[in-house]
Amino acid sequence: MKENILNNLKAISNRIQLACLKSNRDPRDVKLLLATKTVRAEDIKIAIEAGFHLIGENKVQEVKEKFEILSTVEHQKHFIGHLQTNKIKDILKYDVNCIQSLDRIDLAEKLHQRLSKENKTIDVFIQVNTSNEESKFGISPEDAVEFTKQVAQFDTLKIKGLMTIGLFSAEDEKVRVCFKLLKKIQMQINELHIPDVKVNELSMGMSNDLEIAIEEGATIIRVGTAIFGQRIYPDSYYWNESK
Repeated sequence: MKENILNNLKAISNRIQLACLKSNRDPRDVKLLLATKTVRAEDIKIAIEAGFHLIGENKVQEVKEKFEILSTVEHQKHFIGHLQTNKIKDILKYDVNCIQSLDRIDLAEKLHQRLSKENKTIDVFIQVNTSNEESKFGISPEDAVEFTKQVAQFDTLKIKGLMTIGLFSAEDEKVRVCFKLLKKIQMQINELHIPDVKVNELSMGMSNDLEIAIEEGATIIRVGTAIFGQRIYPDSYYWNESK
């Protein structure tokens, strides 16, 4: 298993390097986030010890379950799944560095309340539903700028980037439209010079579309299956609000 993970990490890293060269971008400007849903903590440790320190979890329960084993290795933990307000306490308790899936004002308000109590701040990305699919979470593209302004009022939430899940399609140009749109929204927000808001990060692109995402300005690529192997659960496991 260890050899497989290391070989897969090398293959994905090579793809990122090649995509950056093709796009005249510095490979150091694109980070690989390990999407670790359903992945055993021991396997995640293999990747972290190989020098890949950024991981992303989809479920609070998994953050809790893996916390102890992963606390022995230095890493950064992002939350990339749909966050229910009743799980906020746990997110903060288990050292999540960034929430990439902020997509509604009541979540922002409750996060702010809890962070204020604990005298903490947290980095956040605004999740945008660039494909306009009903099955996906995220703020609608036309509301993203206004939503960012609203979130900026909460001084405990440090807006660092935008996140999207591209259209699941074999047609590259349809996928590209999603990434172009996120880049456009980033530029619109940054042109407003909102106090304490600098949207430097674009979290977009996975194993099937990372080259397109890099061409369109991605700074974080999220890859899971292509590194750790096929998942044993369907997509509904990760995106179901009720779990």
